[in-house]
Amino acid sequence: MNIGARALLALVWLLHWLPLSVQATLGRLAGLALHRFARGRREVALRNVELCLPELPLGERRALVREHFQWLGRSALERGLLWYASPARLRRLIHVEGDVGLADRSERPVMWLVPHFMALDVAGCATQLFQRRQVASIYQSQSNLVFDGAIRRGRLRFSQGQVFARQESALPLVRAIKRGYAFFNLPDMDFGPRDAAFVPFFGVPAATLLAPSRLARSLNMVVQPVVAEMLPGGQGYRVRFLPAWTDWPTADAVADAGRMNAWIEGEIRRCPAQYLWVHKRFKTRPPGEPGVY
Repeated sequence: MNIGARALLALVWLLHWLPLSVQATLGRLAGLALHRFARGRREVALRNVELCLPELPLGERRALVREHFQWLGRSALERGLLWYASPARLRRLIHVEGDVGLADRSERPVMWLVPHFMALDVAGCATQLFQRRQVASIYQSQSNLVFDGAIRRGRLRFSQGQVFARQESALPLVRAIKRGYAFFNLPDMDFGPRDAAFVPFFGVPAATLLAPSRLARSLNMVVQPVVAEMLPGGQGYRVRFLPAWTDWPTADAVADAGRMNAWIEGEIRRCPAQYLWVHKRFKTRPPGEPGVY
């Protein structure tokens, strides 16, 4: 298993030397193959789009999912760029919009809210290439130690932060934030009912984490939304550092979760094919409600 993982990482390393336009073509082809053969994930994506965008005719939903898999293929293949390319090359490819230096200037700790679009890891690179504040983030540790090590090395390669496994206690993360780290927070995954509330997401009750609101309130954090987007062909990536929210968090963590979900909905409608539709966002259901997958 480790031999296969090392071979795959070697291939990703080799491919990162190619022009981005070539990598983009290869990634889209890989995504089309994945769309054809990964039936389970294809069905999850179709079901998610059906639940979230029911106004789309069936043919349009299928076309959206097919395009999504092409972006997914690109995202996987172009991970080599983020892990191995020079900082100078990445700065040329990543186009930053908005106030990327907010965390660097802020006297209060900053939380970046970063939903799961295909260029999520590009946003992580941008927070380390275009500002000086140390960055803390959470990642899902992998059962394969080779892949787990590659992810950690890739995200720590600029020596400007620390990553914490989701399975670990939150205390080390809180201590890092108190020391001045900015927090790169991914708020839109289904991790079960613990510390979550069922909040509408495209009108469907979704287990939504309350921790972003509660943590931001307890540590008096500035909350800045960040959205990353892959651009066609060899054009690179766009990372938008949006204006900080001035009325979030509040004392009502559930209402805050609702507003956060509504904001993510708006960003998805802006760029629907690049959202992470293959994740079982509605896996956890309210008591007594049947599963949707």
